[in-house]
Amino acid sequence: MNTAALDLDPRAIRAWISNRMIFVELTDGRQIGFPAARFRLLAQATDAELAQVELCLNGAALRWEDLDEDITVRGVVEGRFQLPLPLAVAA
Repeated sequence: MNTAALDLDPRAIRAWISNRMIFVELTDGRQIGFPAARFRLLAQATDAELAQVELCLNGAALRWEDLDEDITVRGVVEGRFQLPLPLAVAA
């Protein structure tokens, strides 16, 4: 992979949790969010565990150390989730 391709990868500068939604702010100013229920481990996590999100790999990934869960920012931006959108959220 060349360095130009690396520069195009979305990066987060901030991550936070609100009402079991995970939000990230990207370097280009966009803010995106998704329900914790879209990932198996996050769906089962407590609110306190969810709140322990950290940015890693220079903002290329989200990390929950206690849950041993890593999610790439690129995957989130591209809409790649483990589980379908819960019906309660989709309605």
